[in-house]
Amino acid sequence: MNQPHRQKVGQWGEAVAAQYLEARGYQVVQRNVRTPFGEIDLVASQAQSLVFVEVKARTNLRYGQPEDAVTARKLAHMIDSAQFYMGQHSQQAGQGWQIDVIAIIGRPGDEPDHVDIQHFQNVAS
Repeated sequence: MNQPHRQKVGQWGEAVAAQYLEARGYQVVQRNVRTPFGEIDLVASQAQSLVFVEVKARTNLRYGQPEDAVTARKLAHMIDSAQFYMGQHSQQAGQGWQIDVIAIIGRPGDEPDHVDIQHFQNVAS
């Protein structure tokens, strides 16, 4: 059975975001981490800091920019999820962390130079 379009685009977006981060020196530690407050798309590390990444991928701008889908409520869930994750992973205690958003416009199968990627760092400061 075929995956629903949104799910396929979401999985593609997460893979593109992971490649984007790794090309910039991040190490992707985990994907699709479930917490009582919601799912964390990507957990990455860079320079002794953890980065919790929300990925928003769209195939067009019919419903606005992908980053516009990160509402205040979604951001609050991301903060709660990150704090929960840190509490569950004591080996990271004392380590700095931040929340980033990666917004992607493109389609599964697009060449990398035809995909628009915006990286918004530390969006919950």
